[in-house]
Amino acid sequence: MARWCYRHRLVVLLLWLGALFGLGAGGTAAGSDYANVFSLPDTDSKRAFDLMEKAFPESSGDTDTVVWKVDEGSVRDAGVRSRIEPALAEIGRLAGVGAVSSPYADAGAAQVSRDGRIAYAQVTFTEQANSVDLAVIEDVVDTARGAERAGLTVELGGQAIARTQEPPMGTAELVGIAAAAVILFLAFGSVFAMLLPLVTAVAGVGGGMMSTTLLSHVTDVPEVAPLLGTLIGLGVGIDYALFIVTRHRRGILRGLAPEEAAVTALNTSGRAVLFAGGTVCIALAGMLVMNMRFLDGVVIATSLTVVLSVLAAVTLLPALLGFLGTRVLSRRQRRRLAATGPEPKESAGLAARWSAYVQRRPRSTAAVAVVVMAILAIPVFSLRLGASDQGNQPASTTTRQAYDLLAEGFGPGFNGPLQVVVDGGDATGLIRAIEATEGVAQVAAVPPANGVSVIHVVPTTAPQSAATDRLIDRLRDDVIPESGTDAYVGGVTAVFKDFASVTGERLPYFVATIIALGFLLLLVAFRSLVVPLTAALMNLVAAAASFGVLVAVFQWGWGAEALGFGKEGPITSFLPVIMLSLLFGLSMDYQVFLVSRMHEEWVHTRDNARAVRVGLAETSRVINCAALIMISVFAAFVLSGDTEGAMAGIGLAAAVALDAFILRTALVPAAMHLLGRSNWWLPAGLDKRLPHLAVEPAEEPPAAQDGPASAVHGFVRTAEGDPVEGASVTLLSSSGGRQLDRVTALADGSYIVSVPAPGTYLLATTAPAYGSRAAHVEVADGPLAYDVELAEHEVDAVN
Repeated sequence: MARWCYRHRLVVLLLWLGALFGLGAGGTAAGSDYANVFSLPDTDSKRAFDLMEKAFPESSGDTDTVVWKVDEGSVRDAGVRSRIEPALAEIGRLAGVGAVSSPYADAGAAQVSRDGRIAYAQVTFTEQANSVDLAVIEDVVDTARGAERAGLTVELGGQAIARTQEPPMGTAELVGIAAAAVILFLAFGSVFAMLLPLVTAVAGVGGGMMSTTLLSHVTDVPEVAPLLGTLIGLGVGIDYALFIVTRHRRGILRGLAPEEAAVTALNTSGRAVLFAGGTVCIALAGMLVMNMRFLDGVVIATSLTVVLSVLAAVTLLPALLGFLGTRVLSRRQRRRLAATGPEPKESAGLAARWSAYVQRRPRSTAAVAVVVMAILAIPVFSLRLGASDQGNQPASTTTRQAYDLLAEGFGPGFNGPLQVVVDGGDATGLIRAIEATEGVAQVAAVPPANGVSVIHVVPTTAPQSAATDRLIDRLRDDVIPESGTDAYVGGVTAVFKDFASVTGERLPYFVATIIALGFLLLLVAFRSLVVPLTAALMNLVAAAASFGVLVAVFQWGWGAEALGFGKEGPITSFLPVIMLSLLFGLSMDYQVFLVSRMHEEWVHTRDNARAVRVGLAETSRVINCAALIMISVFAAFVLSGDTEGAMAGIGLAAAVALDAFILRTALVPAAMHLLGRSNWWLPAGLDKRLPHLAVEPAEEPPAAQDGPASAVHGFVRTAEGDPVEGASVTLLSSSGGRQLDRVTALADGSYIVSVPAPGTYLLATTAPAYGSRAAHVEVADGPLAYDVELAEHEVDAVN
């Protein structure tokens, strides 16, 4: 397939452009229909919600709030009314506004605080928040804020109002892509090579997001799903393309023609990308174990984006490589290739020195890594799941200030009232019992409708307070049963409490599922019991440490306001499930990429120390580069304007940083050095029963037939027939460019390289002041005589 895409690159490119334009046109015409379905079956809040739908079948539009406060006097003063009332009247006349409830109306006395300094009006739009025209919302904000004067503060809150505070769409994505571009350019030194992963990732993410928009019309997809899909899609899309482009460039530098290098890259790293993408999708599908409708849409959006990112990497990317040819290398690399010939397969530089250091000091390296991860994991023991609201937004936002004003004037529980829904019967006794309950600030009953009564209960504590959770439990366990009525506690606060409770109950099963899946996949791939056990343990360590960082920043508030994250609060209840799925998938990516190279060396040499050292030296640079890209992409989502997006971005950025820089490049190789040959132990009986799965084929030359070792010999001469003393002759495998032997020509130009078995090989020859020559050679049963002719400043393309 890679060869077909390479040779028919224009067709592949046009197919991708047609698909993207088609999806874009369809998505634009259909629009989005996202739905946040937070209710859970068999919970108190779900029963309350169902009864509310029975009592009030006609759903109204989004209701937002205009809040104002006077520094002195009362909001009832004529000077204040003369400014607020005309503004409210003007808001009521705007297209898209259904009604405005004013505290200055006959029934509005309850909308003024006891001290008379704070009041609010409710603005009900004709549609839900996401469907209201943004221009209408901005007119509401401008009109209300226009009533301000010295001593009179006006703020606005609500879901529709929050849309005016969102940064321009695509800001987070553009910042993440820009940061990734800088890292890729520094890694490759070529603008064309830098663009390849970016174009591939954007194609996959674009297709995924537009497909998700269309799917929102046929299934429930939450608003946060496209954001999370983009988050993971950009990260894995760029990384997958990075792995393939790196292997492709290495093949060219080692003497392969661009087409052969692309085919080899897709047959090696491309296989690993398919395996890694599959593991990410399996991890995401593990969220279905939670049996939460809200997560189903997240699974659809993220999995679809990952699938399209993998498809772009294995089809669009080889087509783009065909357009570039050798320009995928930097100019300096092309000049060096022409001058000195193919590179040897030898690791050097910082990565090799670090790998050697880990081999010399595995105990101290492992100890430092464990201590760092343990310290970062300490806050996880304080983890409290809940829901973020506008009270957690940055203090500079009008929604946060409106939230604080309402809490100041009407109590902290005013922003999260509970709804006690009574199914038939007299609710009078229950109302009195609720009024007498500790933690209740205010009770108001709505006239019955369709046999259902609704009691609005305002707690004395904030929606995110643990005391509010205890009040809900008290109402459900004691007050309602003692009253003898058939009633349920609902409302947004109760829904999120139930969501957090169910998540906490089912999370161990979810973790066990994804850990078991990861264990089985690695067991089959690397035919070892210890490697998957080590990976499972590392995944748990990485999860604990990353959640520790998340708790410290968002729950404890360490630097949250300074960094613009807003006020501290509980961790969003669905975030652990999503983060663990993504973390599992991303960790598997790095584990596969690292251990597959170690396993390949182990198969060839049966030397564990060498296998671990070589595997770390040859993959750590790419892993670290990929991690830096993911960290940049994830961290950029702090700019998304969405609290859940910021939490996911910071949490995943921390997880990737810890996983790549501490676990995969320090703790895992140190542990594997300490475990020695037992890393690769597998009972013989189990080995026979396991299916064989080739994550990345070994880069051995394909033997035409079995036979003894042989040789290629001959002379290296100039065009005039003069011997070239000191010429370097290298024998490489034709698939992957693995160096098999390397010698220096003698004074008469003669050379001889050993061949492990009959087959096809690549013979590369280079010498100072001469060009390089590379060609495929066919070795049969006996030695092959092959003379090489070198000319000045000439590179012979490999057939």
